[in-house]
Amino acid sequence: MWRLSRTDAFVRTARRLVKRDPQLSDPLAADLAQLEGDPHHPRLKLHALRGQLEGLWAARVTYRIRVVVVLHEEQREITLVDIGTHDEVYR
Repeated sequence: MWRLSRTDAFVRTARRLVKRDPQLSDPLAADLAQLEGDPHHPRLKLHALRGQLEGLWAARVTYRIRVVVVLHEEQREITLVDIGTHDEVYR
C-alpha cells in the first residue's frame, strides 16, 4: 500500500474541477484508490513526464483528465501535485 499526500494546489484545483463537472467525482475517487493500491496498474497509464515537467509522473483519470504526481518509490509515497485536462497540466 502506498501513502498519498496532496499539495494545497491539488486540493483547490480538484475541488474546482469536481464542482464544474460532478460526474468526475467517482472516477477520481476510484483512481486515487487505485494509485494508493498499485500506482503501476495498467488502467492508470502512469508515465514519466519529460521536458519542463521531468521528475513528475502523470496518470489518467478519464480520457481528458490527468493527475500529475511525484513518486517516492523508496518511501512508497505519492504526492498529488496537479489535476486537469491534458492541456492544463502539461502547460
